Amino acid sequence: MPELPEVEVVRAGLQAHVAGRVIARVDVLHPRAIRRHELGPEDFTGRLAGARVEAARRRGKYLWLELSDKEAILAHLGMSGQMLVQPEGTPDEKHLRVRVRFDDGGPELRFVDQRTFGGLALADLAGPELLPAPIAHIGRDPMDPAFDPRQAVRALRSRRTEVKRALLDQTLVSGVGNIYADEALWRARLHWSRPTEKLTNAQGSKLLEAATEVMAEALNAGGTSFDALYVNVNGQSGYFERSLNVYGKADQPCPRCGTPIRREPFMNRSSYFCPRCQVRPRRN
Repeated sequence: MPELPEVEVVRAGLQAHVAGRVIARVDVLHPRAIRRHELGPEDFTGRLAGARVEAARRRGKYLWLELSDKEAILAHLGMSGQMLVQPEGTPDEKHLRVRVRFDDGGPELRFVDQRTFGGLALADLAGPELLPAPIAHIGRDPMDPAFDPRQAVRALRSRRTEVKRALLDQTLVSGVGNIYADEALWRARLHWSRPTEKLTNAQGSKLLEAATEVMAEALNAGGTSFDALYVNVNGQSGYFERSLNVYGKADQPCPRCGTPIRREPFMNRSSYFCPRCQVRPRRN
């Protein structure tokens, strides 16, 4: 699943190529791509015709296009969703699901999704922050200027669970997924199973600082791409996977101490850590 840096790369591309343009027509080529829009394809395409895209927005891992009438196209990229900007007349991609044409005749926006786990939906913008209603409960991310680290640390410590589970809770701190959680925990020298109630304020602050640092570095590298399915709006892959310290590095030496990295099952996924730098907490 794309995490904050990957989604921010896509958002920046959409802001540059789509913001300020008026939608002329939308073609839904696969109904599953808009299954989250409960009113169906005709409502989706009809309401978008003539709408102006004001801006591309993001909160954590969630992406949307803000429209002129306090609505938004909320995009869920899933495992393989791509938002591509292509010149009109470019041959259709094999897994093209939705096409958005604009009234200026310029490049069109395409939603491509091989596995069809992602999708688009229209949502009302609500509340003082004008967030799409389905994600109004999502917390701020560490790269948000209004993010409050002290409040986030208090929220993490109050969860009474393992620290990695809390870090992945998007209602507490958004944007962090499995990859960057492992990388941040390694930088902060914390084992993924440390109980949050035993996390000190200093450790919590260090963990959030590490998460911010690793995601900023990944953003500068264009995100992390493990296969051809994650790309920016121009179809280019990120390359931060070359800089990962522990994620996906089982049995390779820890860059800090040389101890082989371990992999353990975690919530139907995996956790990667250094058993020497990130000592497993003792159970009472």
